[in-house]
Amino acid sequence: MHLPLLFSRQPRHLLSLARRAVCLLLLSLWLVFAESLPENAKAFSQFRPRREIPGEHFVGREVCGKCHSQKNRSQSHTAMAHALANPAGSAVLRSHPSLSYRAGPYIYEILSDGQQSVFTVTDGKQIIGEPIAYAFGSGHVAQTYVLRRKGKLYEGRVSYYTGIDALDWTLGDALNPPPSLEEAFGRDITSDEARNCFSCHGTAAVADNKLQLDRLIPGVGCEACHGPGAKHAAAMASGTGEERYIFNPKTLDPDTLSQEFCGACHRSANTVGMMPNLGGIGNVRFQPYRISNSRGHDTSDPHFACTACHDPHLDLNQDAVAYDLKCTTCHATRATNQRSGSPGKHALPTSVPKSCPVANQACVTCHMPKVELPGAHFKFTDHRIRIARPGDPYPY
Repeated sequence: MHLPLLFSRQPRHLLSLARRAVCLLLLSLWLVFAESLPENAKAFSQFRPRREIPGEHFVGREVCGKCHSQKNRSQSHTAMAHALANPAGSAVLRSHPSLSYRAGPYIYEILSDGQQSVFTVTDGKQIIGEPIAYAFGSGHVAQTYVLRRKGKLYEGRVSYYTGIDALDWTLGDALNPPPSLEEAFGRDITSDEARNCFSCHGTAAVADNKLQLDRLIPGVGCEACHGPGAKHAAAMASGTGEERYIFNPKTLDPDTLSQEFCGACHRSANTVGMMPNLGGIGNVRFQPYRISNSRGHDTSDPHFACTACHDPHLDLNQDAVAYDLKCTTCHATRATNQRSGSPGKHALPTSVPKSCPVANQACVTCHMPKVELPGAHFKFTDHRIRIARPGDPYPY
């Protein structure tokens, strides 16, 4: 007689326990989520290029462009946006169906058909050839090719240089002559080097501190500088919450912006300081380091920040005169000094840097001289601001 009563009570008892368990579970999940919000927001506030935010997802420039169409459109035409491409996306390979180079007994060829490009080297007896996997560099200066062979990544021993419109030894990889056909083919890239290269030239290349090429977005896109955009896009779409889950480099002080942020890829003063011989004349390519050694450089002065002269959403302006306004913001021209009178009550304040006695325009042509980098077939603008005189040695 008691059995029916026992079974009639048990479901209600279990139901009560189940409801309590569900409530506790939901409460636990809410607490975990609530505790994770500040942590995620903190991670975004401390974002830097090449630094991943675990658990966050990338969405690509198409999603960013839905709200930021103008910046997305202009940035997509910059050299940074084309710092890394698949062979089919390389303008150099598309416009050069056949490239060749000879060094001693070795003959190099790159043959392209618009979809695939094959990199080969032969010594006349044997030949090694592999499809190009990635093209590094927009081609403004050069383009270097990364290949896969026997499960490893290799940097092609020769690269394309715009200055000569031809192939030549990859910078830093010259071998005259290479000791073997395998050595002539390319240089084995270590895992650390590959991670550094792809994370600077591409977007979303690293996950769990490992190179993940299956999720790579070629080129430097929006999220390379602003952080993974999935959570930001969701927050903006919902219109709820105070956190935007995105990073704005404008929030950084001038020195942190130039050295930590831009310098993460363009090489900071600290990074170059640890290189043998400070990187030699090759450090002319490392703008954050170079500008930090400029006479009068003030780490807190926004006029010395990279973005004072360069908008990362726009391609580099090659007109030297275009930068004059940046210089004359602090340095008065001779004409201004003459109009001001000296001495007199209308003279310029003594705190204003002195004017240039030589010219009124194209300041950078003298004070940020072009420096030829051997093997690069290109003259780089030296960002170490100074009075550069003909015959002066290169200041490392």
